[in-house]
Amino acid sequence: MRSLEHYLLVFLFSMVVTDLLTPVVGKFALRFGAVDKPNARKVHTHPIPLLGGLAIYIGFFLGVSLLIGLDAPMLKALFYSCSFIVFVGILDDLYDLQPKVKLLGQLTAAVIFVAFGMQIEFVTNPWGGMFYLGAWGIPLTILWLVAMSNVVNFLDGLDGLAAGVSVIAASAVFIVALMRGQYLVAGLTMALVGSSVGFLRYNFNPARIFMGDSGSMFLGFALAAIAVQGSLKGAMTLGLVVPALAFGVPIADTAFAIIRRKKNGVPISQADRGHFHHRLLDQGFSQKQAVMHIYLLTACLALAGVGLAADSALMIWGAVLLGALVLHFGKRLHHLEG
Repeated sequence: MRSLEHYLLVFLFSMVVTDLLTPVVGKFALRFGAVDKPNARKVHTHPIPLLGGLAIYIGFFLGVSLLIGLDAPMLKALFYSCSFIVFVGILDDLYDLQPKVKLLGQLTAAVIFVAFGMQIEFVTNPWGGMFYLGAWGIPLTILWLVAMSNVVNFLDGLDGLAAGVSVIAASAVFIVALMRGQYLVAGLTMALVGSSVGFLRYNFNPARIFMGDSGSMFLGFALAAIAVQGSLKGAMTLGLVVPALAFGVPIADTAFAIIRRKKNGVPISQADRGHFHHRLLDQGFSQKQAVMHIYLLTACLALAGVGLAADSALMIWGAVLLGALVLHFGKRLHHLEG
């Protein structure tokens, strides 16, 4: 069993490393032309350096390797698969890869992960017990990893949004991991929280650097992979339901985006301004207000996930009530800074 001091050390180390590396990565991005230029769909008005995900990745794995270690098969699987997806993200940030090429990269990273023997083995039976998936666990794991990579990738549309939501989701998984005695999962999520927080100082509005696809795909993939580790030795709640609930807003937003684009006869990969955060901006929210609004909704959903893991009906219904209040009064929040 690890002490809380150990998790605090993992958090602080990953945060400080990422905090120190982010400006360096920003200069590197500017030098090599990895910048996000403004257009009609985007909300920033001047070029912003990309590749911030590289700093998050390095901060995370330095914290993991020095304070947790990379000896376990799961950690090797995590390192090699995440390294590959960050590599794909860097190429996309530099050269704007075709969607099919990017998807192939995500699939390859997922295959690397399962090649180390990591896969979802059980799903919860709603009527009691568990279903053993056998070989079906491999495609389900690949689908889970690719889906979560794209969910966070789609979410990365406002300053600080993807990093902040990832912090909240990973924190929920950390709490449940401690409750279930999943100490490796707890350590990994703390490293992910630390590296994301270290990056947020430069990414919160007004952003000085963006994480790019190298960061958004890494955060989604890493948390999904860590959740698979949780599902190997614990209930399905810890493995998949908690992060899925915490990412409920971007998951729903992604689903609606797919439906919307199919209905309009445009490719799923074609960006638009129909995302939830864009709609908040159109209602008069500032960037900060829109981001904080989504943070609050994410926190409510994460609390519901923790309540589900704790088998606490009071916590679940309390989270649902808080979420309903946030939605109900959300249209008035933008007046607070007026």
